[in-house]
Amino acid sequence: MSGAGEEQGKGGALADAAPRLQLFFSYSRTDQKQAMPLIRALEQQGFAVWWDGLLEGGDNFLPTTEAALHKADAVVVLWSKTSIDSHWVRDEATVGRDRRRLVPLSMDGSLPPLGFRQFQVIDVTRWNGKATAPELKRIASAIAAVSNAPAAGSAPAQIGNAPAQIGHGPAQAGSTNRRNLLIAMGLLAGAGGIGAWRWFRPEATADAANSVAVLPFRNLSGRADQDYFAEGVAEELRTTLSLNRQLLVSGSASAGGFRNAEPDTRQVARALGVSNLLMGSVRPSQDRVRITARLVDGNTGLERWSQAFDRGMADVLAVQAEIATTVADALISTLAKDANWRAERPGSTRNAAAFDAYAKGEALYHIGGGSSSDAQALAAYDKAIAIDPDYGVAYASRARTLAAIANQESSVTRGNRLRSEALASARKAIALAPDMPEGHSSLGFLLMTQLDIGSAKSAYQRAFELGLGNASILSAFAEFSSNIGDFDNANAAIKRATRLDPLSPSVFRNAGMIAFAAKDYSAARVALATALSLNPRQGIVHYVLGDMALIAGDVAEARRQYAAEPSRLSQLRGLAIADARLSGPAAGEAQMAKLVAEYGDGGLYQQAQVLAQWGRIDLALATLERALALRDSGLVLALNDALLDPLRSQARFQSVLARIGFSSPA
Repeated sequence: MSGAGEEQGKGGALADAAPRLQLFFSYSRTDQKQAMPLIRALEQQGFAVWWDGLLEGGDNFLPTTEAALHKADAVVVLWSKTSIDSHWVRDEATVGRDRRRLVPLSMDGSLPPLGFRQFQVIDVTRWNGKATAPELKRIASAIAAVSNAPAAGSAPAQIGNAPAQIGHGPAQAGSTNRRNLLIAMGLLAGAGGIGAWRWFRPEATADAANSVAVLPFRNLSGRADQDYFAEGVAEELRTTLSLNRQLLVSGSASAGGFRNAEPDTRQVARALGVSNLLMGSVRPSQDRVRITARLVDGNTGLERWSQAFDRGMADVLAVQAEIATTVADALISTLAKDANWRAERPGSTRNAAAFDAYAKGEALYHIGGGSSSDAQALAAYDKAIAIDPDYGVAYASRARTLAAIANQESSVTRGNRLRSEALASARKAIALAPDMPEGHSSLGFLLMTQLDIGSAKSAYQRAFELGLGNASILSAFAEFSSNIGDFDNANAAIKRATRLDPLSPSVFRNAGMIAFAAKDYSAARVALATALSLNPRQGIVHYVLGDMALIAGDVAEARRQYAAEPSRLSQLRGLAIADARLSGPAAGEAQMAKLVAEYGDGGLYQQAQVLAQWGRIDLALATLERALALRDSGLVLALNDALLDPLRSQARFQSVLARIGFSSPA
C-alpha cells in the first residue's frame, strides 16, 4: 500500500522562488524503512511530498489518496520485489503513466512489471543517503521533465447498452448508436453541470498503448441465426484479454454499440477511450470455420497486425487462444511474460460443441426477453454442461440465469428453490475454476440475496481481486459495497468500471444508485439520466429518480417517474406512496392492493417501504420482520434506504439491520 496526504511538506530552496512541485510517492508498506530517507531528501530539495504517513486519523483513505494522486505534478514510484506485486502500487503507477507524470525508481534492482518497462528507471540501490548524490539529481531532473509535460487528453464519458443482471458477462438487450451517443452527452452536460460530469468521466487514459477494445466480430455466413457464434468468439477474446493485468480492455456493453457496421476506427477508439481496436469476422461452413482478426491502431486507423485462420470447428477455441496471445504480445512489453496470465479463460472448454451451446445460451440470455428467453438460455447452458461436465463458465452463467428467473417469481417458495439451485451451480463453477471471477461474483450475488452478508462480502472481494479488468465484475462489487455502507470501495470500483466500459448504462445505473445511497443526489441524477438516454427501458432507474423527487417534495414528478418504471413491483410501490399523497389514502390503498395481489409475500419489503412512508410505523416494522423471516432479498437495501428513514430510530428496525449483518450508518 502506498499513499498521500493533505498539501503538506517541509520548505526548501524552491519554496520562496516558485510554487513547489507536488509529488505523490508510491511504495509498498514493507519498504517504508527504505522509502523514508528518499521522501525526506526530496522534501529537502523543496518538493511537497505526499505519502501515506501524512494521512490524519480521521481521513477518508481512498478519496484523499485519489485526490492527491490526480493533483500531483509527478508520481514517483519505488519499485522493489515487494511493490511489483502490490495492486495499490500498480494502480498508482498506472495513473502516473497515463497522466505522463511517472518517475520510476528501483531500490533493489527489480525490473518494473510489464506495462511499465518503456520508461527509464532510476537505480537507487547504491544511493548514499545524501541529497547531493547523483541519484537525487537524476530524480529531480526527471520530475522537472514530466511536470512540464502536458497531461493526456480526456476521453468524454459516453454511454451504451443494457446491463447484465448479476454483474458479469455481456450486455442485455439494447443498442447504442451515434445519435444516442450525442443525446447522452448532451444530457450529461445539462443534467448536473461540470462537477458531476467530472465525477463520472473515465480516467484520461486514451493514450495508453496497452488499451484495447474488442469489437463484435462480424458473421459472414449469410445466416442471421449464426450471429451468436461470431459474438461468442469476440466475447471469449474480450474476457480472456481482460484477465491480463497489463492490459486495459474496454467492456462488452461499450464495444457492443458498434456491431453490424464498418466503423470509423479512429472515432470508435476516441469514443471508447482506447488506443487499439481488435476487429474480426467469422465465416462458419459445415465443419470448417474461417476467423479473421486484425489489430488496428486507434490513433492512425492503420493495421498493426492481421491474420486469417482456416480451421475445423473443433479447433475454434485454439484459434481464440492464438489470437489473444498475439494481441497481448503486440500491446505490452515483450521483455518478459506475465506468468500469471494464460491465453485461456479460466473455466472455459476445449469442446467446440459445448462452446456452441454456451454461446447460444449467452445470446438468448442477453436478449433480455424475460422468463421465456431465460428458460431457453438455461436449457442451452444445461446442454453445454451435458457435453462438457467440467465447463465452469457454463455453470457460472447457469447460476446467473437461475437467479434471474428466481427474481421474476411471485412465489417465495419457488423463488427460494431456484436460488438454492443457482447457489449450487455457482459453487460448482468455483470448484471447477477457482480463479474465474464470474463464479465468485455469482456466488456473492446469491449469498447477498439470501442475506448472508458476511459470506457474500468474501465472495465479492475474491471476484474483485480476480476481475480488476472486468467492468461488470467491478460494477457488481461496487453495488454490494454500497449496500453495506462501504462507499470508499464502492466509488473507487465504479470509477474504474466507467473507465473500462464508458458506454454501459448498467455501469452508470449502478453509479447512480451508489450516489443515491450516499445521498449525493446531484451526481445520482447525472448518472441515471445518462443510462436512460440510451436505454429508456433500463430497469431500476425510474424508481430511483422517483424516490429522489419524492425526497425533494415534488410528488407529481415522483409519480411520473414511478409510472415509467418497467419493473412492475417497483412501479406499484412507488404509485402507492405518490397516489396517497396526491389523491388521498384510498388511491394509495388501491395501488397497495394491486401490489399485494400480484406479488404477495414476494413483495414484503416494498410493502414495508409504502407503510413507512404512510406513517404506519408498527405495521411497517412487522412487515419488515416478516420479510426477514422469509429472507426477502429486498432487505439488502435496508441500510441506506431513504424510504425507511421513518423507521430508523426504532429499536425493532435496528434489530432487523443487526440480524441481517448490517450496522446502522452514523
